[in-house]
Amino acid sequence: MATTETVSAAPLPQDRPDEPREERKSLSQMVLQSGTIIALVGLIVIFGIMSPGGFLSLGNLTNILAQVAILTIIAGAQTIVMVTGHFDLSVGTTATLSGASASAFMLSGLPVPVAIILGLLVGLGVGMINGFLVAFLNISAIVATLATLTTVGGLAFIVTDGTTLYGMPEVFYWVGQSRIAGLPMPVVIAVVVALVIWIVLKYTTVGRRWYAVGGNADVARLSGVSVRGNVFWAFALAGLVSGMGGIVLVSRLSSASATSANDYMMLAVAAVFLGMTLSNSGQANLGGTLVGVGIIGVLQNGLNIVGVNTYVQQVLTGIIIVAAVLLSSFKSRRA
Repeated sequence: MATTETVSAAPLPQDRPDEPREERKSLSQMVLQSGTIIALVGLIVIFGIMSPGGFLSLGNLTNILAQVAILTIIAGAQTIVMVTGHFDLSVGTTATLSGASASAFMLSGLPVPVAIILGLLVGLGVGMINGFLVAFLNISAIVATLATLTTVGGLAFIVTDGTTLYGMPEVFYWVGQSRIAGLPMPVVIAVVVALVIWIVLKYTTVGRRWYAVGGNADVARLSGVSVRGNVFWAFALAGLVSGMGGIVLVSRLSSASATSANDYMMLAVAAVFLGMTLSNSGQANLGGTLVGVGIIGVLQNGLNIVGVNTYVQQVLTGIIIVAAVLLSSFKSRRA
C-alpha cells in the first residue's frame, strides 16, 4: 500500500510577517505624530544658535509668551469649534468687535467691570448667532461664519466710527499691562483660559460629546447625543472666549480699532491644524494647539530678531498654514 506523506506548504511571501516594513511604518507614524514638537524644538535651536544673546534671553522668552497670549486665547476658541468638526472664520473679527464694544462702553461712562461684561456678551452673542446658523439652519460653517466675519467687521467700524478709540480708564489697563510674579497679565489669563478649555474638553461630558460629534455626527446622534445643541453651544463658547481675547488685546494696546484682532483668525486656524497632527485620531486638541501657537510665536519672534522683512514673514506664515493643513489631512487619512 502506498503511503501518503503530508507536506507542509511553505508560507507564501505575502503570508510572512514583514517586520522591517511594520517597523518603518511605526517609525514614520511616530515621526509624523511628533513632527510638530520636533519643529518647535528645531526652531528654538536654530534661532538660539543664530542669536544666543538675544533670542534665548529671559526677557525675550517672556516677550514671546506675551506675544502669543492673545493668539492662545483665540486659538483656544477655534479649537472648541474644530473639535466638533466645524470652522469659525469669525473668531478674529469677534475679538475685534468685543474689544471695541467694551472700549466704547467705557468711553460712554459705564464702569469698567460692566463694560467688560457687556463686551464679553457681545462675543457670546456673535457665537450664538454662528451656532444657530450652523446647527439649526444647517448652513455650512464656512459660509455662515464668513458672512458673520463680514457683518461683524462692519459693526466694528460702526462702533469705532472708523477711528481708533483710546483714553479708557487707567484701571482697565491692568488687564493687559500688569504683571503677576513677573509674568505679564495676558499670559496669566491665557494660561487660565487654556486650562479651563483643556479640562472641559478632556474631563467633562460636554467635551466628550463635542469630540463624538466631531468624530462622527451620525453615530453621535444615534447614541443619543444632541448634535444640534452641542454644536450650538460650542460656537457660543468660542464667541465668548474670542471676545475675552479681544478685550485683553485692547487693554494691552491701550487702544481699540476696527481691525485690531482680525489677523488672529488665520494664525489660530494654523495653530489648530498644526496641533491636530499630535492626536492619534487627527482631531483638534488643546495640547497640540498650544504647540502650534508656540511654533508661530517662536518663528515670528526669531525672524524679527534676525531682521527678516515683514513681508517675508507673511509669506512664511502662509506656507505654515498650507503645511499645517496638509499634515493634518495626511494624518487623518492614515488614522
